[in-house]
Amino acid sequence: MMRADVVVVGSGIAGLSFALKAAKFGTVALITKKSRPESSTNWAQGGIAAVFGEDDSAALHMEDTLVAGAGLCHPDAVDVLVREGPERVRDLMDLGVRFTREQGDLSLGLEGGHSRRRIVRADDLTGREIERALLAAAAETGNVRVFENHQAVDLLTATDPGTLGERCCGVLVLDTETGEMIPFLARAVMLATGGCGQVYRHTTNPSIATGDGVAMAYRAGAKVANMEFIQFHPTALYPARERTFLISEAVRGEGAVLRRRDGSTFMDGYHPLASLAPRDVVARAIDREMKRTGDPHVLLDCSAIPEHEIRQRFPNILRETAERGTDMLREPLPVVPAAHYLCGGVLTDTHGRTSVPGLYAAGETACTGVHGANRLASNSLLEAVVFAHRASERLGPQLQVTRPLEPEQLSLPSGTGEVDGALLLRDREEITNVMWDLVGIVRSDERLAMAEARLRQISLHVNGMWADARPTVELVELRNLIQTALLVVRCAIQRKESRGLNYNVDHPYRDNEHCLADTIVVR
Repeated sequence: MMRADVVVVGSGIAGLSFALKAAKFGTVALITKKSRPESSTNWAQGGIAAVFGEDDSAALHMEDTLVAGAGLCHPDAVDVLVREGPERVRDLMDLGVRFTREQGDLSLGLEGGHSRRRIVRADDLTGREIERALLAAAAETGNVRVFENHQAVDLLTATDPGTLGERCCGVLVLDTETGEMIPFLARAVMLATGGCGQVYRHTTNPSIATGDGVAMAYRAGAKVANMEFIQFHPTALYPARERTFLISEAVRGEGAVLRRRDGSTFMDGYHPLASLAPRDVVARAIDREMKRTGDPHVLLDCSAIPEHEIRQRFPNILRETAERGTDMLREPLPVVPAAHYLCGGVLTDTHGRTSVPGLYAAGETACTGVHGANRLASNSLLEAVVFAHRASERLGPQLQVTRPLEPEQLSLPSGTGEVDGALLLRDREEITNVMWDLVGIVRSDERLAMAEARLRQISLHVNGMWADARPTVELVELRNLIQTALLVVRCAIQRKESRGLNYNVDHPYRDNEHCLADTIVVR
């Protein structure tokens, strides 16, 4: 049994930035199921949106965010984001993050949905640079102990004598190298496990994005919200490999234009902003064009961007696309949509607190209300640092007066058999196929009903394996994948309208009279 004042699950920007600040108040155990740098943060290309331009303001950033969110953003959360965002970016610079500068000033990019240049970036590898600096800072902090190759399995709860209600008191963790199950007990737990892109066949997310935090929180009784709003990035490089490579929205921000394979443009027929329209509009337009023409992809024409600017601003994209067989300096890039970002998650307040006392959530795992029905580009990294900071500030003074609890009855997985790898792989592939084919960019009532029925059958089989076999990383992930997939479908069925990222052909319009609210589910 391990003990710490705080347990953090996840080593991306939300988990690391929270851990660094929580370490001022007590000991921190940081659980990560793979190596430290492996996270969605490390893959983030575009940047972090914050107001630094002389022609910009918090009010403009807020307006852009609310427009993208299609009526479902929480104004109080958005106000916190845009007002506190610049200071949190300065915190990152103080930690050693080397953002790109021009003539001494921050180089600010433009992305779809933004009315001003406000994308702070480190070339086109912003996430990697932020992760590098945060990991270096964590290594120098004596109060943060990192447990690599440790998979969080379930949250631990106990009855709080003060309130007689359930409080989160730790995490049950699988040491993936020894197979040992270890309870990590703490006064508070922060979930920062990232998103759930791996429930889809094509995703820009790393392999670890299996919805772990959302699934664990749901099983522990926490409120989960807005899981129907899955953002599909419009421009992933085609053909998609095991590691799908996305082409940052910043490329379109600098002048790249979407075209059909015959060379004709099409986005001006879908939105006044054409290729700079919000992501949900662009993804649906590409999906529709591909279905209409039968083409396997569309083209992203970068010829309007000067060569020196591509080399300067997008060196990683230039290098990666060349390695995959396309020279973006001489020819258009073939692109398709891919599952990218979860706008819903574990419901929190503006201090990261969930509906379960002692349990916090931040980053893509959380639903703070900032994104509403559609995330504005590059607001995700900002949301992570802003609300992780606020969670640490709220948690800190409470740690010393919070009594450590132990679960009354520690229930460990009792299976002793071996996992059937072939069956596990079959179930995982079927989940991704069902979600891609039936719960993708365009949905219908019939498709959602079919998806729910099939996923429930898979869930029964997965639960049977969980009861019979010794836990492995693959089995834990599969259990979380099926749970998360069912939550996405359940929320999509409840929303009888089309809004933002949830487009249903049977309910093609917004219904502000009946549907202008979060979709909240609880076990």
